[in-house]
Amino acid sequence: MAESIPISPSTALFSTTTTTTTTTSSISNLRPSYHELKPYRTGKPISSLCCQAVAGAGPTIPTTTPTPTKKKNRYEIENLTTWLLKQEQAGHIDAELTIVLSSISLACKQIASLLQRSSIINLTGAQGTMNIQGEDQKKLDVISNELFCNCLRSCGRTGIIASEEEDVPVAVEETSSGNYIVVFDPIDGSANIDIGLTTGSIFGIYAPDEQCLVDYDTDTLDEAKEKCIVSVCQPGSNLLAAGYCLYSSSVVFTISIGTGVHGFTLDPAYGEFVLTHEDIKIPKSGRIYSFNEGNFDMWDSKLQSYLNHLRKPGGPNGKPYSGRYIGCLVGEIHRMLLYGGIYGNPSNEKAKGGNLRLLYECAPMSYLVEQAGGKAIDGVQRILDIQPDQVHQRTPIFIGSPDEIDKLVTYLA
Repeated sequence: MAESIPISPSTALFSTTTTTTTTTSSISNLRPSYHELKPYRTGKPISSLCCQAVAGAGPTIPTTTPTPTKKKNRYEIENLTTWLLKQEQAGHIDAELTIVLSSISLACKQIASLLQRSSIINLTGAQGTMNIQGEDQKKLDVISNELFCNCLRSCGRTGIIASEEEDVPVAVEETSSGNYIVVFDPIDGSANIDIGLTTGSIFGIYAPDEQCLVDYDTDTLDEAKEKCIVSVCQPGSNLLAAGYCLYSSSVVFTISIGTGVHGFTLDPAYGEFVLTHEDIKIPKSGRIYSFNEGNFDMWDSKLQSYLNHLRKPGGPNGKPYSGRYIGCLVGEIHRMLLYGGIYGNPSNEKAKGGNLRLLYECAPMSYLVEQAGGKAIDGVQRILDIQPDQVHQRTPIFIGSPDEIDKLVTYLA
């Protein structure tokens, strides 16, 4: 039974019939507070409680309290505009590039809205025209191109625009400051529009080449056009920013400004892109491959051997790789960033130079994947090292998880 000891004005000493433990504390800490002197709700005086003795003198042992982890409020969100402003404050981008990226996100919102209502407002089907590559244009190909161009013009920070749907690069006369070069594919996978499957938009942003800036007062039209083309044709390693917007069951705006890859999902309730995928890292390997195997017989024998290897049972679960093909580069890359794997669009007997455009499809996507820790090659060299000679130049591409690309290289060597 506890033995009560009277309390002195400066210290309180309590002992029990069990082993006594001694510690030290300062006099101020031992002085009883007002609340300590008040009886508990049971009515028992504080002197009747069983406690360990506090006595003696000696060095005070410091204690460290771990910093509590701040829990994220379920209502706390970060939208694209706020994120861009933070990047600007951190010095990763300037104010003008922030405006350009915001204008691109606005174009993507408009395109997403049209895609969701395309069947209702009669925007499906062909336009009846062909682009510079000889491909039939869908109605939304033309409309989406206009939306992108209008948003980039109105922001006043874009110098030159190059699009899949334009024959040549377009110099923006409305620019008030800034001369960023924006290349884009307004609708990737437009063949999927009429059947409601995945589509997307791709964009890349380059810094202006000072030697190629157009002086409209002194340059002739031909000279200005030539300077535009030269300025646009830069290797992907010169990209300042790149990204895509996925239009599917959700609308996802994925972007990199050279500091990793981040994904923002459009909240239709209030029309804002909200950060949902922060600092995406592609898995080092993956069990998914994506090739249009309808062209298998037209591919190089080394590539055929590689694909035959993927089809054989193996791996940790004794199963072959899973084959997935969407027919939309944006959809393929989005899945790969999250799940890993490899995507390939190689050259073949009918398309010696490949099928996808280097400047506004392969280079921006390669930039994103490399920022996420992946790799992208044309079978021989890094995609971002290729210097384009033409605006609509094509290239083969193999892109994905680093281990999967390395495995492919062993077969192609």
